[in-house]
This record gives sequence, C-alpha cells and structure tokens, in this order.
Amino acid sequence: MPFTALNVQAKETKMPKMKTKSSAKKRFKVTASGRVKAAQAGKRHGMIKRTNKFLRNARGTTTLCAADEKIVKGFMPYAR
Repeated sequence: MPFTALNVQAKETKMPKMKTKSSAKKRFKVTASGRVKAAQAGKRHGMIKRTNKFLRNARGTTTLCAADEKIVKGFMPYAR
C-alpha cells in the first residue's frame, strides 16, 4: 500500500537556540547596567607570598574590562 500524506502541515522553521557556555554561567553574572561581574583573580594558592594589602583588595568581586566583557557576553547570549 503506498504512503499517502494526509493533513501534513508545513512546519515553520526556526533558528536553533544558541547555547550558553556552562563554565561562563557559573563564573560570571551580568549586572543591571550590563557590566559583567566576576570574582577577583589571584586567590587560589600562594597566599603566603602575597601582601596583606593585595589580599584585602582582592576580596569580593570586580567588574571586567570592556575587552573581557565582550568575550564573556559572547559566551552567554541570553544573559540580561
């Protein structure tokens, strides 16, 4: 018996969703003004050789520079 296509509607084609890099979404947040917030660098190991001033100033988070921000935003297309 030959195949007959009954009531087959043409499906609209959509662009596929872009994927977010999992590593980026774990490490970065986008602020309300659109800047990218990240943890301070240089605090994983080797604290003995760092100065107390460096350790104090490296607490908390910081915002990325414009060049790095552009790269990170490419990794997270749906971040608001």
